[in-house]
Amino acid sequence: MLKILIASCVLSVFAASINAQTMDRPAMDHSNMDHAAHMKMTADAQRQAEVSERGRDVMPFDLAATTHIFTRTAEGGTQQVVARKSTDAAEVKLARQHLKEIREQFLKSDFSGPTHIHGQDMPGLSDLKAAKPGQIAIDYKDVKGGGQLTYKTADATLVAALHKWFAAQLSDHGKDAMGGHALHRPMN
Repeated sequence: MLKILIASCVLSVFAASINAQTMDRPAMDHSNMDHAAHMKMTADAQRQAEVSERGRDVMPFDLAATTHIFTRTAEGGTQQVVARKSTDAAEVKLARQHLKEIREQFLKSDFSGPTHIHGQDMPGLSDLKAAKPGQIAIDYKDVKGGGQLTYKTADATLVAALHKWFAAQLSDHGKDAMGGHALHRPMN
């Protein structure tokens, strides 16, 4: 019984220490979690923190003030970056600027930004880098609160690569990203 009490106290101190380091993140729910699940959740949180840190080198906007939205389609998908407050003119401008710049880079098969942020082995990235000019159409448009890139290709391998790439970004950006159209806000 004493060992359980001591272990419980040690875990409480450890949890408080972690919570103090991650005040802006919701606490992990350990109640129904086995050790492997806990370790995966901890590794995911560490990976997301590393990606966020490297993202500052590539993305001019504040990740915490924006949301990445990745939507898969039959021909590829859409990638949006929108300010959490659509009235935040500075973040909106920076998100739009960034998406326009990466569109130009991607059309030249320059994926150095995602490589720097997510790593050389990011799922889907090697196939996207290998695409020939014109195999993937990438269109930009302003949306309320930010910008959007639409990726389209007739090549099934590249569609699959885009979907893997989107899934990796969703995982790596954590709370700063979401899938689907929940925040899809076209310009009026």
